[in-house]
Amino acid sequence: MKTDKNIIVEIAEGLGNQLFMYSHAYSISKKMKYKLFIDNTSGYFKKKNNLRSHQKFLLDKLMINMSLAPSNLRYDSKLKLIKKKIELIIQNLTKKKKFIIEKYLKTNGKKKVLLRDDLIDKFLDKNIYIQGNFENEDYFKYYRNDLIKIFKPNHKYLNNNNKYINLLRSTNSVSIHIRKNKYTEQVHEKKNLSKIALTNKFTKDLYVYIKKAVEYFEKKIHRPKFFIWSNDFKEIDKYFDNKKFIFIKNNDAINDFYLFSFAKHFIVGASTFHWWGAWLNENPNKICVCPYKINPSNNENFYPKDWIKIR
Repeated sequence: MKTDKNIIVEIAEGLGNQLFMYSHAYSISKKMKYKLFIDNTSGYFKKKNNLRSHQKFLLDKLMINMSLAPSNLRYDSKLKLIKKKIELIIQNLTKKKKFIIEKYLKTNGKKKVLLRDDLIDKFLDKNIYIQGNFENEDYFKYYRNDLIKIFKPNHKYLNNNNKYINLLRSTNSVSIHIRKNKYTEQVHEKKNLSKIALTNKFTKDLYVYIKKAVEYFEKKIHRPKFFIWSNDFKEIDKYFDNKKFIFIKNNDAINDFYLFSFAKHFIVGASTFHWWGAWLNENPNKICVCPYKINPSNNENFYPKDWIKIR
């Protein structure tokens, strides 16, 4: 794309969130005819950004035509962050926008994301910096075909002899993802009683939802075969019999992500990682269910409208 207008998207957190961040910026770059650059350092240079093991840059493992932002357009040092704060103050005094930062509304102490559609070309700087998760398909759903292509894992990182590929292909496979330790992944959280309570409630609610969703599929489709992915399989077999459920273990994030593409249906497991596995899956007859009460996002519209909510 020949243009002197650039969008720089800050990428951070784990793969699921990275895909939301990139997709939102990709959509804006297409609509506004800007060239898209990735800032893969500003979201990771602080110590607190690397406390969870899955939080590392992974978009370079996909088929994205990677254009990395030059150093002068990043905010990956303390000095550059001071510069950013000054630039944000200046932006608030003018109509010209250099930053697109996800907006939140606080209600009863809880954050809710505001869907924004207020980008006007004449008010945009030639270099736009985007920061936020933007966890809503409305930001990018019109580019789904593009995203399906560029979010395919690069073949050099894949194990094409993975034994689960044929099992997923040859059965009425239902993909389940169990996100554990949601609020207690970091070292300082493991002894925090309130965090432990939140994690236990989240996991308990997730198990209840999954069991209801399993019953739904057993009534809905012929001979479903259930496959479970998880970031922690400890004690899962106490709740899900391994004679009925197949546990998919010992893969890295990219190969797990690849395996999602072979599943026929999804019990979406309240995680951005599994959300993307379901959303990108190309089975035309797929059924995606999601929990009615569990939302891992600040965005009220985290789950697509056509997914079936299990109460």
